[in-house]
Amino acid sequence: MSDIFSRIEHSRTADEVVQQIESLILEGVLRTGDRLPGERELARQFDVSRPILRDALKALEGRGLLTTKAGGGTHVADVIGQLFTKPVTDLISTHRKAVTDYLEYRREIEAIAAEYAARRATPEDLSLLDRIMARMDEAHRTGDFDDEAEIDVEFHHAVCECAHNIILLHTLRSCYRLLSEGVFQNRLLVFGVPGAREALLQQHRAIHAAIKEGDPISARKAAMDHITYVERSMADAERSGDWQRVSRLRLRQRSDAGDIEPTRKRS
Repeated sequence: MSDIFSRIEHSRTADEVVQQIESLILEGVLRTGDRLPGERELARQFDVSRPILRDALKALEGRGLLTTKAGGGTHVADVIGQLFTKPVTDLISTHRKAVTDYLEYRREIEAIAAEYAARRATPEDLSLLDRIMARMDEAHRTGDFDDEAEIDVEFHHAVCECAHNIILLHTLRSCYRLLSEGVFQNRLLVFGVPGAREALLQQHRAIHAAIKEGDPISARKAAMDHITYVERSMADAERSGDWQRVSRLRLRQRSDAGDIEPTRKRS
């Protein structure tokens, strides 16, 4: 991990170290599972004594923001997962209406995130977005569905980070967690719709381009069009799959029962 921690300028107390690490977690710089530098290096970066640093880390661990593994160092705790508790996640995964509501929510919130990103993205934000877009192009070229789906989520993460709104950042991250954990099992159905992979790539490119151009209206529209397309494609894929399932059952049943009539000759 590069030097993301700043030297404590004033009284060099544990509270100031705590506040800086809290801010880095809140702003999404430090993410779930990130490992902090070792004690000696971290104390050097903060320019505080190791006893002060230990007090700060202990306080953060007590608040559930950090976790220490024996022999494994100090890591950022899974604070995002707490927005959707396991009972709620289990309910969402077993109720079909939740998928519709999920996409409806994402369409509106991601539209805001894309709009804000077009207004607020820094050169560094755009550089990161460029790299993710390049990886998405490559995954599309190689036809790796799983990789494409993962980069898709990463792209939306990055757009949200470009929006520079803490509440948007953490609520959308919790939404994307539902995808990455497979709560919605039909996540990859869209990729099976004819022409969908190409359409999705173009939609991501449109969002990317609007943010780079600083066009908030186009960015909002591109984000909404994207989620609307995903919603429609998922419905089409599920309906098509159900039709195939029913057709196979009919054929099997009638073949087993001997009910398929031979083709009649025309008189």
